[in-house]
Amino acid sequence: MSDMGFINSFSQEKKEKEVVLGQKNYKIKKVIKRDGRIVDFDPERIKYAVERAMKAVGQYDKEKLEKVVDYIIRVLEEKYDDIKYPTVEEIQDIVELSLLKFDLYDVAKAYISYRKEKEKIREEKKNLLGKFYEEEVAKRFSVNSIRLMVNRYLLRNENKELIEGPKQMFERVAALIVIPDILYDERIYDKDGKQKVHPKEEFDFVKNENKYGLPIKDPKFRWNRYHLERMKYLYDYLNERGHMKVLWSEFINMLEKGEFDKYYENFYQYYDLMVSKRFMPNSPTLFNAGAPLGQLSACFVLDIDDDMESIMKSATEAALIFKSGGGIGINYSKLRPEGDVVASTGGVASGPVSFMKIIDTVTDVVKQGGKRRGANMGILESWHPEIFKFIHLKEKDGILENFNISVMYDPSFWEHFENKKEYPLINPRLLRKYNLPFPGDPNFDINKVPKEAITGYVNPETILQEAAYVAWEKGDPGCLFMDNINRRNVQYKYRGPIRATNPCGEQPLYPYESCNLGSINLYALVEFKDGKAEFNWNKYIETIKWAYRFLDNVIDVNKYPIKEIEIASKSVRRVGLGFMGLADLFYALGIPYTSEEAYKLLMKISEYLTYYSMLESVERAKTRGKFDRYDQTTYKDGELPVEGYYHRELWTLDWEYLKEQIIKYGIRNVEVTSVAPTGSISMIADTSSGIEPQYSLVYEKRVTAGVYYYVDQELERQLRERGLYNNDILKKISDNGGSLLGIKEIPDDLKAIFLTALDIPWWDHIRAQAVSQMWITTSISKTINMPNWVQPDDVYYSYLLAYKMGCKGITIYRDGSKSSQVYVAPSEASKARFMDYFRLIREGKINNKTIEILNQYGIKLPNWYYELNNNVEVPKVKLNVNINNTLKVEENGNNKVEKCPVCGSTRLKHEAGCVVCIDCGWSECIIA
Repeated sequence: MSDMGFINSFSQEKKEKEVVLGQKNYKIKKVIKRDGRIVDFDPERIKYAVERAMKAVGQYDKEKLEKVVDYIIRVLEEKYDDIKYPTVEEIQDIVELSLLKFDLYDVAKAYISYRKEKEKIREEKKNLLGKFYEEEVAKRFSVNSIRLMVNRYLLRNENKELIEGPKQMFERVAALIVIPDILYDERIYDKDGKQKVHPKEEFDFVKNENKYGLPIKDPKFRWNRYHLERMKYLYDYLNERGHMKVLWSEFINMLEKGEFDKYYENFYQYYDLMVSKRFMPNSPTLFNAGAPLGQLSACFVLDIDDDMESIMKSATEAALIFKSGGGIGINYSKLRPEGDVVASTGGVASGPVSFMKIIDTVTDVVKQGGKRRGANMGILESWHPEIFKFIHLKEKDGILENFNISVMYDPSFWEHFENKKEYPLINPRLLRKYNLPFPGDPNFDINKVPKEAITGYVNPETILQEAAYVAWEKGDPGCLFMDNINRRNVQYKYRGPIRATNPCGEQPLYPYESCNLGSINLYALVEFKDGKAEFNWNKYIETIKWAYRFLDNVIDVNKYPIKEIEIASKSVRRVGLGFMGLADLFYALGIPYTSEEAYKLLMKISEYLTYYSMLESVERAKTRGKFDRYDQTTYKDGELPVEGYYHRELWTLDWEYLKEQIIKYGIRNVEVTSVAPTGSISMIADTSSGIEPQYSLVYEKRVTAGVYYYVDQELERQLRERGLYNNDILKKISDNGGSLLGIKEIPDDLKAIFLTALDIPWWDHIRAQAVSQMWITTSISKTINMPNWVQPDDVYYSYLLAYKMGCKGITIYRDGSKSSQVYVAPSEASKARFMDYFRLIREGKINNKTIEILNQYGIKLPNWYYELNNNVEVPKVKLNVNINNTLKVEENGNNKVEKCPVCGSTRLKHEAGCVVCIDCGWSECIIA
């Protein structure tokens, strides 16, 4: 979101460089910044500022622009040279006077206004950061971003006082991430593990705090005790496995002598990834790197067996994870159903739901490192006898509030569904009694299941319909598709299927595995040349490589909450590199989110992400070794965990070469890519979240000084370019739910480009997820947003489409169906937006062919589609699914108001499977 006035129009200095002014050798070589730093003189910044001011008032004239800029440069060169440097303020004063000399009074007024607004913003940042304010980093982030960092991310002392600013936070993180690069240096590391194990040496972390550091620009930087503790731990871990060529004390001596100083470059790369906003790791890494907790992973999966010892062990492990700052997913399908016999006590079982409540209580009690409550994913498989109770579990408010829940549909469910056969519900206790595998296992055979284990039969369509109906009503449960999750799982042959995911669903994991996530900001890779936006593919590739290295290093320096998690995580070294800023990228490039051009570009972006991550993982394997479980995978047989690899017609890169490299050298990580929710970290990066469209392009906020609008920065830029930016138009957009559709003053080309989440029908949401999933190794967290007036059938058919298109799971959210949402788009307004959207498709302004795909899959279009396309009034919602007589559904959800637990705001939005506060960036998701 943008700040007031011109700030984002003028502050994209690195992004919007245009053609260099004539390659002239200017007398002025340097400029003095406000903080005293001396930097290179760049005349392009003067040209850019004047050009933007001209466009803002509708007076852009290329010839006059060149004359004005040439005049400004001449004046500067008369007063300054390569010895006497101008200050930024002096240059700006000359710009103002020059604009007036050329009678560009309105342009000068706009430029002066920009200066004043920028000064206000600097002052607000100074007030937020106090003594930690500095220009170098703080200027790159908006006030919103700085405020979020101050409230949630920057470290404080016991008196709640800040002890770091943004610059120090990013240094703290990068300083930890560079440690593995040093310890894997070939001078001291043996990839083959053939060294003798050196005796363990003691090391005083407190005494040696701030003693060692790389020769970076900031002389104050040194590794603190928490950095050193992780450094020593990694050394000892590698030493115990025969990898270290030198003693710890010898290594420290080498470090002190500066023999590893070259790794400053790596440190700077990791630091610059974050400061440039090209990449952000998941929130726990920003919270805990180089800090006491030291736990860097977002989410974990725990196992739970059908005995009290295992259940209570899982509760204890959950508490430790929540305390460390993580969230968990658990599949409860091993637990016997309620009322089943308990032989050891002669009593009856209370069922999986009762044990979910234990974890829910633990979540409430244990606050995550003082940051927030934990998050859970509760999963039950479709064959479990308690499946209907599970589906209705969150129907009432106040039940399992710390849980997302999902039904996992096993492959046999779909066989029964397609063949219209009755589907058996099976008691898991009796499967264990007869030593039989569970459904979904490669050796499962329904014909071998004894009759006593089958508790009944049900029409599989009934399960899916009922799940769709309750999700329509309340937003839960979600869907997980076991066969899609495991279709390209390279461990399936040796370990069986993955049966659980993290809380937001983008990381299917085996028990005790963790997900280490981070996201590349695609919008930060947009460059403007001659006024035209271009995506820098070379910079994208380079960013992928460094971001992958960052996440792989996280595995080595992470302080895992449980030993089993450390063992499982390091045995496969799973990372999840994803992206954010997709919507803003499309906006900048002028591509509608739902167009064929967008889907093609999204596929290419996803393909590049996985290909170059895997290629870099092979490079790491060459020097650091394969992941431990490599030989228990089908990588060695030439299989890849990427669906797109099996569709050669979609390739734009040489996947055959990558496969050959993996067979020859192995690979460092079992899987490498995942598109996660990025609610808070995308707010830090000032961009759109994950794979999602923007939820709203303009938000209204009332402050003591009056009404203030948060505006998507790319929309602001383009409105200003056209001279359309003013408070009247911002109010109309805000009053229209943040959408441009249906507003007559907005040109059609902008309407087509700037689509929001509730402008888009569910089938286009699903298609975006499916298109990206082709090339993502794990999964994708996305919310399929639907307007309030859709019918339960919409949800039902969305499930079928998602499954058939290869999605690994799906989360739908009908506007207004959860109590945590206060603002619901008025039905008439949302209908008008949809009508405008379909008009743009009919008139060829959005090139969209998704309806043809629905027809190919046999997916029924809802009645409202035909009604809206014929300008017929949509009737009120009719509950045309008669599933369970106990259901009572209110058409518009309920009116209970929930507030953000951090700032008290009632403005909450649903995206990427999470609830996110619009005002402060709080998210219920631990990742974001």
